[in-house]
Amino acid sequence: MAETCVALVPVFAGLSPAQQDEVARHAHPVNVPAGTALARAGEPTSRLFVVHTGRVKVRRLAADGRETIVRVVGPGEVTGEEAFLTGAPPVADTVAVEDTRVCTFDHAELTGLLTALPGIGVGMLRALAEKLVSAERMVAALASSDVGARVAAYLLDLPGTWDGGRAVVHLPLPKNQVAAYLGTTPETLSRRLAALERDGLVELLPGRGVAILDPAGLGQRGDPAA
Repeated sequence: MAETCVALVPVFAGLSPAQQDEVARHAHPVNVPAGTALARAGEPTSRLFVVHTGRVKVRRLAADGRETIVRVVGPGEVTGEEAFLTGAPPVADTVAVEDTRVCTFDHAELTGLLTALPGIGVGMLRALAEKLVSAERMVAALASSDVGARVAAYLLDLPGTWDGGRAVVHLPLPKNQVAAYLGTTPETLSRRLAALERDGLVELLPGRGVAILDPAGLGQRGDPAA
């Protein structure tokens, strides 16, 4: 499992196979039942998490218990690097959305790997920069009254796979939770997705799949300033 976990992660993609094998020797596989927290806001953690199968959500809880989902992390994605790089406790909880398998890396071991393999640090910085770009796009979209822009921006920021020359993404949560994250209703979300399909920008697939047919057009739709 550890080798597969390492091979999936863009942070480690620039390493040679031998270097990936070295990283894999430091990976600790853990099964996390749905609803279990991997990390909690304010509590120091010394681990980096790589999702192998399943999904985890990074969330913030208000004083009244209301949940705000910051992002959902799926297979091949990493979480915890902010706390790892800064040494500060996380500001959000990380909770398994479903039964999940993760690879964990202890701080001391990963620090040694960063020294020996500086490419890992470059990969982390690149991943953080991509998260920043994604966050800025979503902040702009969420600030807009245009729900269609929010939906388009959200789809563009989901991790995708190539299928027949097109990118396919999957909604990581049920539609009611995605709608809540986007500040709308499930009915409005469904209507906006249907409108994007009518305009030839996406194709709605069975289940939660969405094929992106026109990334540039979807990007324009997701930019409220365009």
